[in-house]
Amino acid sequence: MPDALLSSAVPEPPTTAVQLNHIAVLARDRRLSAEFLAVLLGLEVGAPFGPFLPVDLGNGVTLDYYEQRDEPIQSQHYAFLVPEDRFDATIARLEAVGVTYYADPNHTEPGRINRLFGGRGAYFDDPDGHNLEIMTRPYACP
Repeated sequence: MPDALLSSAVPEPPTTAVQLNHIAVLARDRRLSAEFLAVLLGLEVGAPFGPFLPVDLGNGVTLDYYEQRDEPIQSQHYAFLVPEDRFDATIARLEAVGVTYYADPNHTEPGRINRLFGGRGAYFDDPDGHNLEIMTRPYACP
């Protein structure tokens, strides 16, 4: 790229580390899937941005829901660190809308939570089969 183009670009804010900014989440119905997550986690669905419908996670990261109706959607795993004092409310919302949660990622322990790394966690599917996880403590990495 010519130097003139580089110098005329909008200046970027400085960062001290690489950070995740957003991720596109495939959905058959972007509104349904975005609202599902937002309601369960107590978040808001943002205004559409082109083909995307964002859910702001509050830490500088958005999940940008994108409709893919003509092809199968490959299940992905998304883990959300939730405050301890919001975990029970999230479980209650899952129960209220009839979504089964599990203690394990393979969904073999229905209606149970786990207590990994001194916290609490659970797994559940979204409308498109994505395996979602809520946890109150991040995993300890070696």
